[in-house]
Amino acid sequence: MEAGDGSGVDAVLLLRAARQWRYLAGIGLDSLGFVLQVLALRLVPIYVVAAALAASIAVTGVVSAWLLSARLSSAEWTAVAVVCGSLAMLGIAAGPEGSQHGPAGLGWGLLGVAAAVFVVGAAAGRLGDGPRALALGLASGTGFGVVEISVRLVDPIDPTKAAFYTNPAVYAAAAGGAAGFLLLTSALNRGSVTTAVAGMVVGETIAPALVGVLWLGDRTRDGLGWMVIAGFVVAVAGAMVLARFSEAPSPAKSGQAAT
Repeated sequence: MEAGDGSGVDAVLLLRAARQWRYLAGIGLDSLGFVLQVLALRLVPIYVVAAALAASIAVTGVVSAWLLSARLSSAEWTAVAVVCGSLAMLGIAAGPEGSQHGPAGLGWGLLGVAAAVFVVGAAAGRLGDGPRALALGLASGTGFGVVEISVRLVDPIDPTKAAFYTNPAVYAAAAGGAAGFLLLTSALNRGSVTTAVAGMVVGETIAPALVGVLWLGDRTRDGLGWMVIAGFVVAVAGAMVLARFSEAPSPAKSGQAAT
């Protein structure tokens, strides 16, 4: 697709992908991951969950190297180890989950952000391949970030209560998740996977972590704030370095490797 043709929000693409069993299997695993993510967000600070989600790209790197018969260099294996080590740092230094609910209207604000993500995705369709993949990746990550924050604002998560259905954060979480899946699918189909995943990592980590600390009361263990900052930065940076393992080798490269 040339720049300027169509929109970055491609529901038809999502429907076509849904006909493939591999995609459906992936959605099933993502759904399981989402349930575990919700549980984690109810137990630990957002910055820990955000960094863990970003660092999951290390698993993608190792599995991709195996499935694509690629070899990780010593530097790349080092990056995997560093990412795992940074998560251990976060686990050691993380304090209790915050109990605050932020400023009034935060839930409605998140719903507005989720709507804006769809608009940005539509506008991204007019960009060139590189900027489009980055914009869609950032937008999808922002959608996932909305989910992270919204889950903390739904308290308690009890569909039997009438208050559950009047909480705007419930709908923000649903809209943010839908936007994230849709835009990430479009980003991976229409541009560099590395660029898209790196953009997603940035979108789903930094802003949600800041909201958790500044507005929701997430804290660290006494005297270990420096360890949280270092662990978070290293985990995100390492995830961006390892993002390239989501990229399947091009036919040209595959041909060169075979000769």
